[in-house]
This record gives sequence, structure tokens and C-alpha cells, in this order.
Amino acid sequence: MEYLKASEAVKQVKSGDRVFIHGSAATPKSLLKALFNRKASLKNVELVSISTLGNDIFDTPDIEKSFFVNSLFVSQNVRKIVDGDYGDYIPIFLSEVHLLFEKNILPIDVALIHVSPPDKHGYCSLGTSVDIAKAAIKKAKHIIAQVNPNMPRTLGDGIIHIKKINALVEVNDALPEVSYQQKINAATIAIGKHCAELIEDRSCLQMGIGAIPDAVLSCLNNHKDLGIHSEMFSDGVLPLVENGVITNNYKKKHSGKLVTSFAIGTRKLYDFIDDNPEVCFLEARYVNDTKVIRSNPRAVAINSAIEIDITGQVCADSIGTYQYSGVGGQMDFMRGATLSKKGKPIIALQSTTKSGISKIVPFLMQGGGVVTTRAHVHYVITEYGVAYLFGKNLEQRAKALLNIAHPDHREELDRQIFKRFG
Repeated sequence: MEYLKASEAVKQVKSGDRVFIHGSAATPKSLLKALFNRKASLKNVELVSISTLGNDIFDTPDIEKSFFVNSLFVSQNVRKIVDGDYGDYIPIFLSEVHLLFEKNILPIDVALIHVSPPDKHGYCSLGTSVDIAKAAIKKAKHIIAQVNPNMPRTLGDGIIHIKKINALVEVNDALPEVSYQQKINAATIAIGKHCAELIEDRSCLQMGIGAIPDAVLSCLNNHKDLGIHSEMFSDGVLPLVENGVITNNYKKKHSGKLVTSFAIGTRKLYDFIDDNPEVCFLEARYVNDTKVIRSNPRAVAINSAIEIDITGQVCADSIGTYQYSGVGGQMDFMRGATLSKKGKPIIALQSTTKSGISKIVPFLMQGGGVVTTRAHVHYVITEYGVAYLFGKNLEQRAKALLNIAHPDHREELDRQIFKRFG
């Protein structure tokens, strides 16, 4: 099959189509730019994806007249669109997104994907992002792929033969890189140390991207035989792999392999996963399945929150009615870790926002979404300590959370606790 120009390839997209966009570090930037350049000739094109990377992608003027962003997980570059008149958000667990495609709830007309060059057998790799992309391309009527030598060839579920692709576009784009090392501070290191004290040797970890996950990982250098089974991972795991802390040897599922569904980080990370048989990229329907998660003993899930109320309700996807991110895989792993033998579900967050507002609150902000219910929350960690909520009644939970709130806010929280419980 010969390569086309991006402008030619995206002509397969027609008005009224629903278009799937490959996500995260695999965001097909060249194809999207070419598609948005066609805005004058298109109407009512719906764009569906989880998080995408590239702050300038959606800055094309007037694209809202032709495109509607129907997001499955809201990333920074689409927040204004999703919270405006030309976008919206579908609340859904990452483990269940594939059902939207398979049950034709969201039938896909065209899939825009980003792949590695074909191997000698004609197979390309979905690279850094298998997650929901595999399910989308199985059901898409047309597949357009940008083929990039900078995309790592990852092993696992993310394989597609070149014959399955309807149009190929050759690019040489650098993958987007993300690093949170500079955002690690004294508070996140304190949180990392508290988490590290709860993590036993031979534990199997899930954690996302950000300053807190990287801080936790930096505090695990004295641990032994850790494993990774996570919807995603970033550069923070690399030193632990290099130093022999992460071996994956005591996992019951995929022993000896680091399991994930997507990866975001720096070029060092992308080089690490390239053609690496120790790293297995599998579909989110499997990686995030609680039955699979719980099969690994000592599963530890570390997730964060925008705010948490004094009874333990976790808001992790919105600031009031403003949609900030999404449900994602938090509940998949919080529940999976709970059911795992000696597992530990952890919510880790700094006690205040950048502007000093308490993240531990008497009531969630009006309109805020509960991602993890108070019945699912066991451990809550801030830089001021650990609150263990499992088995505690509402008043006991409130007092435990009071003890790990920022000192500047404890008096007011104490007043609210007394007002509510006497």
C-alpha cells in the first residue's frame, strides 16, 4: 500500500461521521491538523477519545463550527471545549469503554491512529497506547494511520496488520513528552514516604502519572521484588527497574512482565518500551478488570483526588460542575486492590490546593462528581499522615481525616464536624 498525504487521507471523513482519535502519547497530531484544515467542508463531525496530548491541536480557529468533542476522559487541551457548547463528557470506567464500540452505542466511522512502521510480516504496533484503541479499530469502518519511526514497537495486544488499514500517512513526528520531576516537592515526598511505609515487598503496584506517583516511586528504593500491573506508567518506574527493585517475579498474572495499557513520559521511557519483551501492553478491558487486578496478591492502588469530604467521598474528575478530567480507571483499581489478598487501596493527595484551599472539606463542591464512594475508601494519605477509614463510622472518619488536614484548616473542619455530629 502506498503512502498518502495527510490532506488526502482524511478525505475519508465525511460530515456526520464519528471519528475515534488515538490517545495519550499516540495522539495522531499530523492527521488531526489535516482534518481540522478541512473544517470548511465538514459539519457535525463527532470526535471521540480518552486523553490526548498536544496543547495546540485544538487551537484551530472556528473548529467548533464543524466538530463536536465527545470525550471519554477530559485532558487539558479539551477542557474549555468540553465545558463549553461544542463538547461534552461521557462518565465511564476505563474498563468498560470497549462496550460503547462493541454494542454500537458509539459506532465508529473513522479511526485516526498512530503506529510504528510495519515489521517484515506487515504488522504495525499501536505503540504507547493500546488501552481502548484496539477495541475502536476492531469496529471502525475506516482506519487511517500515521506511520512514524519514532513510535516504539510495543508487544502485547496492540498489533494491526497493514492490510487492515485503509490509508497510510508517513510522518516523522517527535512523540509528546511529559515529566513531573520538577513538580516534586517536600509535600509530595512526605506523601511518598507515608505510602512507602504501607507498601510491602512483593507488592504489585498501580499508579498514574504526576508528582505524587513519581514521589512515591522515588521512596521505594529499599523495597524488593515489586511488580507493576497498571493502566499506565511513566518514567518513575525506570530507576526501580534498573536497580532491580521492580522484578515482577511474584505476580500471579504475567509473572516477570510489567503490564500496562498505555505509557506517557519522556523519550527515555519510549526507548525502554520499544521491542521490550519484559513490558506487555494489553487492552484496558483486561488490565482494568477487577478480576484480573485482584488475582495479584498485595495489589496496591494509589490514586489521587481533587477533594475529599469528611465522610470519605472522593471527587476526582470535576471542580464543581467544571469537568476537569474523568472517572478513568480509579474505581477499577481501588476495588481490585481491595479484593486482592493483602491488597491496599490508597487515595493520596496534598492537603491543600496551590492557592491554599483545603482539599479535605465538610461537603464536596456543589456539582462535583463522586468517583470513588466512601464505602470503597480505605487509606487516605496527605503529607500530614495516614487516615484509615475502613470500618469507621461517619464521625470517626471525619476525625481521622481532620488529623491529616492542613493545620491552617483544622479549626474550621473541627467546627464543621462538631456542627454535624455534636
